[in-house]
Amino acid sequence: MNIPIRQQIYNDAEKWIYQAGELIREQIHDNYQIDTKSNVNDLVTEVDRSTEKFFAEKIREKYPSHFIVGEEGYGDKVDSLDGTIWIIDPIDGTMNFVHQKRNFAISIGIYHNGVGEIGFIYNVMDDVLYTGIRGEGAYRNSIKLPPLSDQVNIETSIVALNSSLACENSRINEKKVQQLIKDCRGSRSYGSAALEFAYVAEGIVDAYLTMRLAPWDFAAGLILVNEVGGVTIQANGQPVNILEKNTILTTNKQIQEKLLDNYIDLK
Repeated sequence: MNIPIRQQIYNDAEKWIYQAGELIREQIHDNYQIDTKSNVNDLVTEVDRSTEKFFAEKIREKYPSHFIVGEEGYGDKVDSLDGTIWIIDPIDGTMNFVHQKRNFAISIGIYHNGVGEIGFIYNVMDDVLYTGIRGEGAYRNSIKLPPLSDQVNIETSIVALNSSLACENSRINEKKVQQLIKDCRGSRSYGSAALEFAYVAEGIVDAYLTMRLAPWDFAAGLILVNEVGGVTIQANGQPVNILEKNTILTTNKQIQEKLLDNYIDLK
């Protein structure tokens, strides 16, 4: 993707994200409908759907040749990384949106022929926009984020993970997760994968581990983490598949091998 085209797409996407964020803030205390999807804790609201529809309409009007992958059904059937693809989560952290009215984000990753070009993660209620541009760095509200520290080890790390991974489960050896929680400086769970990626990119957590994320959960964050020198892989060490659900480890490179060797044991 050439630079002028990428800049135009960036400008449009940024404008639409701020507009969508304002619409969400206007609706957040409304009596909107709440539904469930795969299970009782997998929530979706009218606001999720209307926000994705907003983006889909804007993209198709301005960039009719582009493809859309979205969580709420307004996207295209995409089985190839050819062309330009917008991967959208209109509200990442819907449970937080419903219960807390904060700690959720709009997440948009824009890929061209399989390469992540632009990533946006917008913390709507805090009005904080994280952006990543391939080869140009990652930013928090236009302030460039520094490269991740090379002085990180497990003992000084804060690791983001869901507490369920430390309970008996069918995906990962919970005993090793418990040991990781004991060995690291602290563990956190924010309830929004997009924000957890952003916090890894910002260096305020050092790793994020999860067992199942869809493309719209990680497409933007992967670009941000790459731009500050971090790494995002599957929890078995294999590359991430952009169009499929994956286990995910996004982390400071200084602790990548120790996490994989000593604490992550998939069942």
